[in-house]
Amino acid sequence: MRPRTRPKSFALVGALAAAGALFADHHLQPNQAVQDSLTPDSVLADLKSGNEKYVALQGTGFELGQRREAATEGQYPKAYVLSCVDSRVPVETVFDQSIGDIFVGRVAGNVENEDQLGSMEYAAAVAGIKLIVVMGHEGCGAVKGACDDVKLGNLSSLLQKIRPAVTSVEGYAGKTSKDEAFVNDVIHANVKRTVADLRDRSEVLAGLETEGKIRIVGAFYSLEDGSVTFLDN
Repeated sequence: MRPRTRPKSFALVGALAAAGALFADHHLQPNQAVQDSLTPDSVLADLKSGNEKYVALQGTGFELGQRREAATEGQYPKAYVLSCVDSRVPVETVFDQSIGDIFVGRVAGNVENEDQLGSMEYAAAVAGIKLIVVMGHEGCGAVKGACDDVKLGNLSSLLQKIRPAVTSVEGYAGKTSKDEAFVNDVIHANVKRTVADLRDRSEVLAGLETEGKIRIVGAFYSLEDGSVTFLDN
């Protein structure tokens, strides 16, 4: 007696369901199939979900040995996060990500320069990311320095990149880093300006976003509770 086989339609439905469950799990080892299944919106949702776990102190325990070994064969990241260098903002941990999941670019005040732009263009056009996040954070020292127009060696030129955000805040004249609300407004303005600059200064990134292949978004990290708020851009 021949063994019974499932109709092809049922087999196909089962396979699709399994694939859907597979790609919905952001803790899977990154690979080409998983990366190809992602969209800018699904990656954004994944980072939001990961941050909720971080805030609740329920981060995933990744199999780091397996991740590290598999990463020697290649990389299939989902996002690029441009963050400040601040040691209190551990980017992968903040979004509950692991080896091979995201690119992280760090510079004081999360501002863009040619090197960061080139790195993002590689990440988006070659390495296949779906999302770029520019993330500022509460109590940013670089922003405070820009608010006070600090001069200190090579830091001076970096802080000048933040000064347009300072002067864009209404009523900035006479205000200093001692004004917490003012600093907070500048941090948000700086993030939004950087997002706009990425689109203006990179035809590659702007083109990919227009085509719907990537999204560029701003975000704000709270030192107090670890939450990330995504900003309207």
